[in-house]
Amino acid sequence: MKINKETTIGEILKNFENAKEVLTSFGMHCFSCPMSQMETIEEAGMVHGLDVDEMIKELNEKLVKIKK
Repeated sequence: MKINKETTIGEILKNFENAKEVLTSFGMHCFSCPMSQMETIEEAGMVHGLDVDEMIKELNEKLVKIKK
């Protein structure tokens, strides 16, 4: 799975074992918020004032896929 602007926070949390750690490094801490499950990474990045393209690049480099 590759992260893009339409990927939701919920999908990231479900598919990557270190998602909370990586998202926290960007200042995102609201994992239990119901909206975060449906919010796209682009929407979350804009809310937090982040460079969305740079964040997506880093997410794709740092996230470790959950082995099933």
